[in-house]
Amino acid sequence: MWAFRARFRRAAFGWAGSKLAISRIDEALAEIRAVARHDQTAAAEGAVLLLEKISPALCQVDSSSGALGNATNSAVQALVPFIAGAQVADAVRVKWLERLFGAIQDDDPPYIESLGDHWGELCGSIELASRWADDLVPLLTRAQAERKRGVFAWVSGSSVCYSALFKAGRHDELLALLEGDRDPIWPYRVWGGRVLLARGQVDEAIAYMAGRGSQDAPQASLAEFAEDALLKAGRRTEAYERYAIGANQANSKLATYRAIAKKYPEIAPDQLLRDLIQSMPGDEGKWFATAKSLKRFELATALAWRSPCDPKTLTRAARDHLSSQPTFAAEVALAALHWVSMGHGYDLTAMDAREAYRFALDAAQNVDHSLQIESRLKQMLSEERPMTQWLMRALG
Repeated sequence: MWAFRARFRRAAFGWAGSKLAISRIDEALAEIRAVARHDQTAAAEGAVLLLEKISPALCQVDSSSGALGNATNSAVQALVPFIAGAQVADAVRVKWLERLFGAIQDDDPPYIESLGDHWGELCGSIELASRWADDLVPLLTRAQAERKRGVFAWVSGSSVCYSALFKAGRHDELLALLEGDRDPIWPYRVWGGRVLLARGQVDEAIAYMAGRGSQDAPQASLAEFAEDALLKAGRRTEAYERYAIGANQANSKLATYRAIAKKYPEIAPDQLLRDLIQSMPGDEGKWFATAKSLKRFELATALAWRSPCDPKTLTRAARDHLSSQPTFAAEVALAALHWVSMGHGYDLTAMDAREAYRFALDAAQNVDHSLQIESRLKQMLSEERPMTQWLMRALG
């Protein structure tokens, strides 16, 4: 029935097959979604089958780039609702869970390890979740005792156990199990925080997550947990002031700004930008591109001079704004030469220096400031700086 079955044979993808594997995962998800439109039970069966096959099929792929790991984690998040939401008899669900638990045991490399965090949802009922907890708690307790004796012990179903306990409402037992672990890793400690949140103890939950073992806690994850808890409690101001910046770091400064602005529309754009800049004392210049993209040209100009900026970034900004913002262009081009003279920048050539100089003069001519720019450049070159001699030779 399932076209993806043949594409996910064991070791179906070679060492360089990451891109193809990601494409095949997307195709399989699309196939399952199409079936779900008319048969949710069949779609859930397909989801179980795909989760069983992912790790064996990808076992030989080079996943060092992280793209494949992201794709498989997203696949888990997409497939869980199909299985959890299916209206099936307990006997069917029990078989699904047994198959999925077997897949978790064989998950090497660990592509579907996050599935255990959703075990309570997959169980569907408190009774079934409690049965799983009954089976797994003794294993975790025994492993904890072994570790206290200095013997390595590991239970691959630990997340399954914590999730099942949480779903079953056995919160005191969950906390006691965590307390018995001398050094619970972050994904397990999160369940203790969730218990306290479920009891309405927001501050206690944040303190719990920031307390025991906090020196090893991933700071971004801690900020995300605390921010989410405070937002759900309606404490938006506190969430923003204490955790928003740490919890919403993205791939670029501009993406970080936009993520926070979307989440906190009540914060004025200029205030948000100022807060972000102040969060990086000594590196304020790294926010230059963001301020420029937001058309805060006066602020961007100040940032270009405040702390080291990439000269190439400044030169490109000058080039792009020669006509529309000539005063800004002249200042940032001159700032580019300033940071070159101070020894900042990577793989710079004489051409880079000459371009910055030319853009500075062209922009200055547009506002009749050529003499001022020339004077400031001469003053710059007269000072003893790490790269002054190189810059003078580059400019001829």
